[in-house]
Amino acid sequence: MSNKSAQATSLLPQNIAALAAYSSAKSEKLTGTTWLNANESPYAKNLELSIEDLNRYPDPQPQLVIDRYAAYTELESENVLMTRGADEGIELLVRTYCEPAKDSIALFLPTYGMYKVTADTHNVAINGLTQALLLDGSVDEIVKAVGSSKLVFICNPNNPTGSLTPLNKVKAIATALAGKALVIVDEAYIEFCPEQSATALINEFNNVVVLRTLSKAFALAGLRTGFTLAQESVLAPIRKVIAPYPVSGVVASIAAQAIAPDAITSMRRQVTILNSLKAKLVDWLNASPAALKILTGEGNFVTLKLANKNSFKVALEQGLVMRAFTLYGEDDWLRISIGSEQELEQVKIWLDGLKTPTAAAPLAGNEVS
Repeated sequence: MSNKSAQATSLLPQNIAALAAYSSAKSEKLTGTTWLNANESPYAKNLELSIEDLNRYPDPQPQLVIDRYAAYTELESENVLMTRGADEGIELLVRTYCEPAKDSIALFLPTYGMYKVTADTHNVAINGLTQALLLDGSVDEIVKAVGSSKLVFICNPNNPTGSLTPLNKVKAIATALAGKALVIVDEAYIEFCPEQSATALINEFNNVVVLRTLSKAFALAGLRTGFTLAQESVLAPIRKVIAPYPVSGVVASIAAQAIAPDAITSMRRQVTILNSLKAKLVDWLNASPAALKILTGEGNFVTLKLANKNSFKVALEQGLVMRAFTLYGEDDWLRISIGSEQELEQVKIWLDGLKTPTAAAPLAGNEVS
């Protein structure tokens, strides 16, 4: 290490110096022709775009987008904060409500990796609990395990397991933690099971926050647009912390079109198709010796335990890119995003070509995204 590099490194806080970079699906630099590794929608959008006013700063919270998303979620506009993806919502909540080197956040593992990375970045401790506790434990057991954690993250449906915490249990947890912690329900995949949304709890509970995104069912992963939904008393401090111009005018224009009433109708049709294709994929996996265990759950993905870890390499050789990662301490898990019918046919070809399971080299473990 050069002297200049050493000097720069010496300036880093200890929590940043020790931080492991988050590994997203796209950061793996894999090559292929069929991409089913990032839970993206297969549907491309045709949108109109005007760039005539880029010499002006944008509206920090574009009113048309806010109003349309409030109508979509059956909330008031004051309950909606637009962010740069749901990831910024996570970061803002930790930065606003947690004191570094003092507070903690509670997670139910395995779950989305950015909760931990964000907390580590801000020197906020992790209270690592389990999905089994969340799903099978009593509310009293969960609250006791949460302890003094300021934020409780419930990814619902959960990535990567697809498991769903019943709405009445989320409500009971929020009731028990009133005045003690914010219960943050990450609903990145809720459009695939909309009847389970916790948005209806927001008017009743001032400690319930819902995170949303346009990256999944709305087919706008490249736009990086999310929403934080909560009572205004919860959002008011966050509005002090958020960047002065978090949403570009171009993003606002596209987002407004994407959540117009006719576009929402189109999104729901696409969700119906994707859920049907997922059911077909699950049938294929159940009939295949390549899958030892299948976590179906909700969302636009299926997670499975491979019988032969070398099967992932075979897929890559065929140009089929899926998400390999370590789960429950085992490095032979694979998550398959639900793509188009043609893309899933490539999965079928891959499955049909696999032989009887044999020992193979381990997969590289990755965080979940």
